[in-house]
Amino acid sequence: MAPDLPPQQALRGPRPHRPTPRTAATGDHLARLASHLTPRDRWLARMLYEHHVLTTHQIAALAWSSKRAANLRLLQLYKWRVVDRFRPFVTSGSAPMHYVLDIVGAATVAHEHGLDVRDLNYRHDRAIGIAHSLRLAHTIGVNTFFTALVALGRRPHAPGHLTAWWSETRCAQHFGDIIRPDAYGRWLEDHRELEWFLEFDRGTERPASRLAARITGYAQLATTTGIITPVLVWLPSARREASVRRALADAVGSLADPSLVPLATTSADLMACADRTDPAVARWLPLRRRNGPGRLRLAELHRIWDRVLPLPESPTVGTKRPAPSGGRLPPPDPMPPRPPDATTE
Repeated sequence: MAPDLPPQQALRGPRPHRPTPRTAATGDHLARLASHLTPRDRWLARMLYEHHVLTTHQIAALAWSSKRAANLRLLQLYKWRVVDRFRPFVTSGSAPMHYVLDIVGAATVAHEHGLDVRDLNYRHDRAIGIAHSLRLAHTIGVNTFFTALVALGRRPHAPGHLTAWWSETRCAQHFGDIIRPDAYGRWLEDHRELEWFLEFDRGTERPASRLAARITGYAQLATTTGIITPVLVWLPSARREASVRRALADAVGSLADPSLVPLATTSADLMACADRTDPAVARWLPLRRRNGPGRLRLAELHRIWDRVLPLPESPTVGTKRPAPSGGRLPPPDPMPPRPPDATTE
């Protein structure tokens, strides 16, 4: 005789209670949360609006002291509908929880800037729809790159810190008529700041010449603006890096002025790096450099590109690259606010 089995729903943990979308959008619900959302919560909402999706590991590295502390706060933010979450399918093991902006988070971001939610071009179904996007892994990879730099800047006695991090969407709005980089960043170290565009390649762009074909656009941007901005190319393997470097060398060599596009590459499986996800270590190999040591730290790259102009010593985010117009908010500071005390961890 078959034993009595619990109903299927009893095999799952209880779902956290959340207000309905209609209730969450009311003024009463938003007013109740006004005294509960910390500066760090609000900063996270702005980051999710800018970068679309962040995993538990990334959020913990960005702004919390531990993954457990991040999970506890994220659960509360999920209950309040500040954030929503999903776990994508993987063929082996389990993926981390992925977080996107929810209705209350979008309203908070909008009201902080004196806007209506409609001004943000935000829709919850579109935000959570990234769970099914074919570019989800690419977006997570780009965000991992910058998350590592933010985490490095949060360490005690950190050598430098990230001063700007623009998403692909913001870059497309600002430069999209000429180039469409995966991101834009700025790193400040030793009173010197380096800016760059990121091309994040997962090995899916076949052949390598497709990536090299973008070099013409970067040269055109430098000619049009008078600003020469380095391009960093992150690749999945040393073999892919070698292939792409050959294609990039041909593309740069065909330019009337090759110095308009300073380039450096690295691969995720670089054996010389103790932390293979750390973009700041000596992993960057300039494209057109015949003498001197091979791979350089991120902060050392400016020394080899004579035509890259120095940025202000004490910059404000966006001083050189103004925020695009058209209703989008200014980019959030990539470095999180400090929590006022341990109770908000």
